[in-house]
Amino acid sequence: MPTMADVARSAGVSAATVSHVLNDTRPVLPHTRQAVLDAIDELGYTPNTLARSLVTSRTRSIGLAVSAVSNPYFTEILQGVEAGALEHGYSLLIADPHDDPAHERKVVQLLHERRVDGMIVAPSADPRELVSYLGRHEVPTVFLDRVVESSQHREPRFDQVCADSAEPTAELVSHLAGLGHRRIALVAGRPRLSTTSERITGYRHGLADAGLPYDERLVVHGDSESAGGQRATAALLSLAAPPTALVTANNAMTLGALRALRERGLSVPHDVALCCFDDFDWADLFTPRLTAIAQPGKEIGAQAVRVLLERLAAPERAARTVRLPCTFVHRTSCGCPGGPERPAEPRRPS
Repeated sequence: MPTMADVARSAGVSAATVSHVLNDTRPVLPHTRQAVLDAIDELGYTPNTLARSLVTSRTRSIGLAVSAVSNPYFTEILQGVEAGALEHGYSLLIADPHDDPAHERKVVQLLHERRVDGMIVAPSADPRELVSYLGRHEVPTVFLDRVVESSQHREPRFDQVCADSAEPTAELVSHLAGLGHRRIALVAGRPRLSTTSERITGYRHGLADAGLPYDERLVVHGDSESAGGQRATAALLSLAAPPTALVTANNAMTLGALRALRERGLSVPHDVALCCFDDFDWADLFTPRLTAIAQPGKEIGAQAVRVLLERLAAPERAARTVRLPCTFVHRTSCGCPGGPERPAEPRRPS
């Protein structure tokens, strides 16, 4: 089996230079770097990751804890994390916490025991045990998609990467109000999730901007899942004065809402207009085509990797929260007679 010394001899450089190329620890001249890479390919050299981790105390691995199986939106984020990790020479260990606080705490501990260099986590609605564990063990961590308010955890604070939620939701409400709707309902997500509270805030702002009163009966939680979205929509349609327009707060609940409308024999948008948070692959294939807010899932994942690597390089720097803009995708479920084929430009978070 070829060694690093064999690569160095073949490339005509020192073993230290080979190490710098492999570990990206120091700039190497382009022609020298290429000579090392060619020697690696020619000899079939494979770095000994275990030995390297014993010397550097780094495994060049990242732990990712997201509910990728139960939430399709996180699949796109996962792709972004994987691409970002691979680009920087990191492997990925993945666990699904199932949005359950107790299970979340267990899987994060298991990832930590595998000696990952850092962690990327989409926290549950009750992240107290998670935050306590990460803080006690000083695990470099980036919270993903959902933020944890500073009042909910002690120092050290954690970096966070997410999409803007409030302003895009307000935009959906304003759009529906501009079409003449006065009873606009919200199928909200799981209580206590930051994304849920932010989208409710945006919903209220959208109503206020349109001069419409807030009616708490028009906000029903669908628990961020399809069955819950179906139940919530059925409850809204059973009101004495049902809504004429719906905003659904994630892709799973959008599917549930469409099922509930179909069960009632109602059509979109002729009987009820619909706008949704989360664009997805099939949104343009429905009849009518779904007007939606598209989140930059892959970029959120890639940005989380970049922020984590910055944390590993500078452990003492102040924590930060990065919010990425969403895109309003105008189609026809809102009741407009044909939306533009191209999505609007992303709106920057306020």
